[in-house]
Amino acid sequence: MGSGILTASYIIAAIFFILSLSGLSHPETSRRGNFYGIIGMTVAIIATVASGEVTAYGLLIVVMLIGGGIGTFLARRVQMTEMPELVAILHSFVGLAAVFIGFASYLEGVDFTGVEKTIHDVEIYLGVLIGGVTFTGSVVAFGKLKGVIDGKPVLIPGRHWCNLVLGVLCVILGGYFIDATNVDNGTILLIVMTLIAFLFGVHMVMAIGGADMPVVVSMLNSYSGWAAAATGFMLSNDLLIVTGALVGSSGAILSYIMCKAMNRKFLAVIAGGFGTGSAGGAAIYEGEAIGQSATDTAESLKNADSVIIVPGYGMAVAQAQSVVNEITKRLRDSNKNVRFAIHPVAGRMPGHMNVLLAESRVPYDIVLEMDEINEDFSNTDVVLVIGANDIVNPSAQTEPDSPIAGMPVLEVWKATNVVVLKRSMASGYAGVDNPLFFKDNTRMLFGDAKESLGEVLRAL
Repeated sequence: MGSGILTASYIIAAIFFILSLSGLSHPETSRRGNFYGIIGMTVAIIATVASGEVTAYGLLIVVMLIGGGIGTFLARRVQMTEMPELVAILHSFVGLAAVFIGFASYLEGVDFTGVEKTIHDVEIYLGVLIGGVTFTGSVVAFGKLKGVIDGKPVLIPGRHWCNLVLGVLCVILGGYFIDATNVDNGTILLIVMTLIAFLFGVHMVMAIGGADMPVVVSMLNSYSGWAAAATGFMLSNDLLIVTGALVGSSGAILSYIMCKAMNRKFLAVIAGGFGTGSAGGAAIYEGEAIGQSATDTAESLKNADSVIIVPGYGMAVAQAQSVVNEITKRLRDSNKNVRFAIHPVAGRMPGHMNVLLAESRVPYDIVLEMDEINEDFSNTDVVLVIGANDIVNPSAQTEPDSPIAGMPVLEVWKATNVVVLKRSMASGYAGVDNPLFFKDNTRMLFGDAKESLGEVLRAL
């Protein structure tokens, strides 16, 4: 393939990637956005394989079949509740690939001299550094989301000084790496820096509380993009640079938007220890939670003119979204005003609840973000909270020492009646007790959300 055709193919692929991001910005166009992304990646792969730079076609085909087979298997098997873990572990693959490519590029050697060699060495160093942090950070995030690592933040004494020392060490090693006179010395320095980057990735994410993991996943997505962009510079691949920049910048923008929505500081995410601040322990609330039956819940819904449904991770675990949609249809057929309230970090990753509701065909126009609907709770007859906890916790506003202090929440307690569906009185992902459960206008409907809502639907 000629260089002109290759460049044109890369431009076409980049355009499709941009169209994909544009489509993914809204549920109604998300399918089209995915389709554009598939076309762009297909064009990119074909153009790269046919560029003339590939010689071992047999090995390439075998590797692509293995990778494609694993990807297909995982995509078909993974549950929506496990999607955040899948995204996190895929980010780790991107980071590890950047590390391997950096080492391979350095050991292979190039004919650059002078300033060009310096620039190339900087590209390798930064690619390996970002890739190393992304790899171990994503692995720890996967462990926290999966539950094999405790979701509580691990705060070592002087952790910010530790981060500073690690950063300074990487800068110093980078200077020696660029000035290295032979490959052996440079390789040793690169290995030492990689180990430091691995350590930094672990320390950064371990210091982050479980309630803030959706932002962490988004931030790691940004890191993986910058790692890919650095890899593109190493390989002189324009499309990889553009694609990495798109992923890196969009992930950073999403993280910033989420931090703003949660009243957090964006720089605190990058530094690690996000969401931990100086807050002390959470308050323990005493009182009696009042339970009610599915029949009583159905009666409350029948007597209501306005209903707001707040979905949470519990709805995803129970896979109750289809039953929720059936209840929504029944209530709307009775001329009741039914809407959904979505918190920016509901679930375990950005857009988790939106995807579940779209999957069950809930109309997009009644699914509203927190800022659009929060003022309406005081004029609502019944709020149905399905498996949500931290995002409806009043202590975020009333307890300055709470781990979630300052985080904007859905003010469901202002409604006339609140019905909370939970399996038990256990605390949420942040490990914070919720005083909402003990309020006079709150009733608890215990049990599996899908089964409980099925009983509610039959009663309706």
